[in-house]
This record gives sequence, C-alpha cells and structure tokens, in this order.
Amino acid sequence: MTQSLTHLLTHIIFSTKDRRKFIHPEVEEDLYRYISSLCQDRKSLLRQIGGMPDHIHLFVDLSKTIAPCKFVGDIKAHSSRWIKDKHASCVDFSWQSGYGAFSVSQSVSGSVVEYIARQKEHHKRKTFQEEYRGLLDLHGIEYDEKYLWD
Repeated sequence: MTQSLTHLLTHIIFSTKDRRKFIHPEVEEDLYRYISSLCQDRKSLLRQIGGMPDHIHLFVDLSKTIAPCKFVGDIKAHSSRWIKDKHASCVDFSWQSGYGAFSVSQSVSGSVVEYIARQKEHHKRKTFQEEYRGLLDLHGIEYDEKYLWD
C-alpha cells in the first residue's frame, strides 16, 4: 500500500480544573474560534465544538500525523495560555489534567454533532459528572472514580 489513509472521528471531552465555571458567554465564542484554529494548525478537522462553563466537547477528524494524547495536550496547553492572556476574568484558568476521547463511527457522526450542539439543553437534566460517567460506561471504559476528578 503506497498511501496512509485515515478517518479518525473522535469525541473529546475535558473540564476546567475543579470544574470552575470560567467559560462564560463573553469568553466562549472567542475560545471556540481559537480552538478551531488550533485544530486546523494540526491538520485536524473540527466538526463540532460546544460545552458548558466548566467543560468542553470537541468532535474532531484527527490527522493521521498526530497522536490523540499529543493533540489534546497541545489544544489544552495553547488554549489555557491564550485564555489567560485575552480575558482578565480568567487569569486563574486551567484545564483538568485528564480527558476522555471516544472513537465515533461515521454512521453516528450526525448524532454526535447534534449532542454537542445541544449541551446547554442537555445539562438542564444531567451534571458533567453524570454525563462523563455515562460516556465512559457506554464505551466500556473501566475507571476508578477517585482519579476522574481534579
């Protein structure tokens, strides 16, 4: 085979440290636009972005040239520095140390886009912790509760 071809649809979730509510409406749009540019710089297509004041969801078609852990680390590091520099209300901002990343089939990609777009509605019924545990369970990922939250 002479080509390396990939289609790596990934749903990525991470929260602010201690789930502090930093991502206010006046920050959200700029942050999402900046993260979109970071994805583009890494040759990864951001299909959808959304979240709440304390966490974020990215639905990305990852580039074949970057490992998921490197991609997420870059996004978190650069966006954390950016938000501290651009928004005075966020000088103490930081992301949690961990993240969740889930593979997504093309056949359900539309559902993931819609799910992320409706985060604000979704979280009228569920906390971030309930949502995250549910996704881990859905994907069959074993975890120790004491290491999930920082």
